[in-house]
Amino acid sequence: MYYIYMLRCEDNSLYTGITTNIEHRMKEHFTKENCAKYTYTHTAKKLEAVWETENRILASKLEYHIKTLKKSQKEELIKKNNIAELLSDKIEADKYTKIM
Repeated sequence: MYYIYMLRCEDNSLYTGITTNIEHRMKEHFTKENCAKYTYTHTAKKLEAVWETENRILASKLEYHIKTLKKSQKEELIKKNNIAELLSDKIEADKYTKIM
């Protein structure tokens, strides 16, 4: 399984990433040990959303398309989980399950 996640940082920005081990990756982000360059300088504060999918190709597609959204659309995605509405012309929304 692959996980696509969104983190809120101390400056209220949102970071999106993928992993195969969500617990381990969150530990890395929150302790700043082997974390992303972005979360090292922006300090991860809270895990906002997590989706799972079956392979890296699908995970990378969703990660990429989330990163192209405007901040207001990302906030909407967190609140409403409206992947199909926001990204239906770019991904197969039924291939992703929101687990948080």
